[in-house]
Amino acid sequence: MSDSPTPLADPHLVFDPVTDDGPRDIVVLGSTGSIGTQAVDLVLRNPDRFRVTALSAAGGRVGLLAEQARRLRVRTVAVAREDAAPALREALAAQYGPGEPLPEILAGPDAATQVAASDCHTVLNGITGSIGLAPTLAALEAGRTLALANKESLIVGGPLVKAIAKPGQIIPVDSEHAALFQALASGTRADVRKLVVTASGGPFRGRTKDQLADVTPEDALAHPTWAMGPVITVNSSTLVNKGLEVIEAHLLYDIPFDRIEVVVHPQSYVHSMVEFTDGSTLAQATPPDMRGPIAIGVGWPERVPDAAPAFDWTKASSWEFFPLDDEAFPAVNLARHVGELGSTAPAVFNAANEECVDAFLNGKLPYLGIMETVTRVVAEHGTPRTGTSLTVSDVLEADAWARTRARELSAKATAEARA
Repeated sequence: MSDSPTPLADPHLVFDPVTDDGPRDIVVLGSTGSIGTQAVDLVLRNPDRFRVTALSAAGGRVGLLAEQARRLRVRTVAVAREDAAPALREALAAQYGPGEPLPEILAGPDAATQVAASDCHTVLNGITGSIGLAPTLAALEAGRTLALANKESLIVGGPLVKAIAKPGQIIPVDSEHAALFQALASGTRADVRKLVVTASGGPFRGRTKDQLADVTPEDALAHPTWAMGPVITVNSSTLVNKGLEVIEAHLLYDIPFDRIEVVVHPQSYVHSMVEFTDGSTLAQATPPDMRGPIAIGVGWPERVPDAAPAFDWTKASSWEFFPLDDEAFPAVNLARHVGELGSTAPAVFNAANEECVDAFLNGKLPYLGIMETVTRVVAEHGTPRTGTSLTVSDVLEADAWARTRARELSAKATAEARA
């Protein structure tokens, strides 16, 4: 899976599809989610630097989407749910003045993909889940710079993304990968000995596997540091999120899995580190706030002044680092395994996990059942046979199979628990 001549994300290379000196035109996918709302805030505070031309969202928060559209004066608004279009039209009409033209409305499962290919400089993909793959591919094929917060699209479609992405075309937005991206600017790829990805440890840091048996959805959603959507928050508690980030780091930077380490850092001040061959380690650190990584994603190679808060060095603080407990949190090692298998294995891992998290949040699967079920689905999938000839159909077929099998196993576990 590492057959490109250069890493997908390289801070030394700048892919610039537009050369004018005006504000940079941006499309924001997933604008009503956590990443999207913070991106909108960043743009509104920097109108001389950025201009949003289109927004997309799932369709569950049309009031917020309409408000964003009016404040940003976008050309196009897209919703994934076709049945949300009438409510969106009403919400837009309420936001805009009498006789004011409303933005174009796109609706349906391909709406985000359409706006991802529209005329702009940068597409910020803040969609959650593997449904972000098609917009990722569309943005790359259209020659846009891709600010990538949707890690799943790279993980499930790694070879597909690598086949079409040009050097410097992808800028990572995850806090960990934005940190690695910045630290890597201090050396060449040959200078890198190790990538060190930090993890907060989530709400269950320090617990043994036995102590996780009675975890409830409310417990798992109480993240000590970050405010995120429910799926990502649960993934952070199981460390599936960190496993996905290990796969993503391998794909973005062409560093072998055995040179990507995970370390627990509860304060979440150091977002990741790069160890170089001379023994020095460079860490990128800021207070926990996603607006900094978003600003790197949409503004690189320039930095956006005051994008996020800085440290107050007049106040004392302690920064701690702990090794990862692989027995209590096996997700990272399983992710390394599927990453090394490649092909459709990461798609199976990701899809099975999404289904298991949904089952857990709906009271249909115990907490420990998430990783137990995902591990079983991965094992049943076995070694992929598609090799480097992976197609979108292969990914979608594997994704669908994994979801079906995960639901079957979750239902079986529920029935056995009630028997």
